[in-house]
Amino acid sequence: MPSSHTISRHTRSGAAALLLAGALAVSACKTTAPAELPPEPGPATTTTTTAPSQPSGPIAGSQADFVAKMMGADTIYFDTDKYDIDSMDQAALAKQAQWLMQYPNKRVTIEGHCDERGTREYNLALGERRANAAKNYLISLGVDASRLSTVSYGKERPVALGSNEQAWAQNRRAVTITID
Repeated sequence: MPSSHTISRHTRSGAAALLLAGALAVSACKTTAPAELPPEPGPATTTTTTAPSQPSGPIAGSQADFVAKMMGADTIYFDTDKYDIDSMDQAALAKQAQWLMQYPNKRVTIEGHCDERGTREYNLALGERRANAAKNYLISLGVDASRLSTVSYGKERPVALGSNEQAWAQNRRAVTITID
C-alpha cells in the first residue's frame, strides 16, 4: 500500500497538471484586438419578400359581390298594401339585371316582405305579389325566368322593429339574394 506521503504527492502533481491545462486552455482563447474595427451598425434592415397579391374585396359573382355592386339596390320598397314597381324600383331592378347578365350561371331568390299590420295570410299573399312583381320586371329586362325563384315571408322577417311608419316602410320590401 502506498504511503500517505506518496498519495499526497500524486494528488498535488495531478492538481498542478489540471491548473496548467486550464491555464493553457484559457490562454488559447485569448484574442488580440483587430487592426481595424468593423463599421458601426446602421439602422436594422430586413429583407422582405412580397407574397403574391390577393384580390381585395369580395369574390366576383358571390353574394358579397352582388351586395357590394348593388349598393342598396338589392332591395326595393313598396307603399302600404302595394306591389307595383315604381321608377326607383325600376332603376334598382335594372342594376340587378345588369349584374345577372354579367354572371349568367347565377341564380337568385327574390324574397317578398311586409310590415306587421294585417293577418299572417294577407301578408304572405302580399309578399308573394311583391316578389313576383320584382321577378316579372327582371324577366322583362331579359333575365331568364329559370334563374329566378320567389319566396314570401310576409311579416315574419322584419328588418326594422317598431310599430311606426318608419319601421313599416323598411319592412315593405323585396330583397334579391344570390343562391349559387
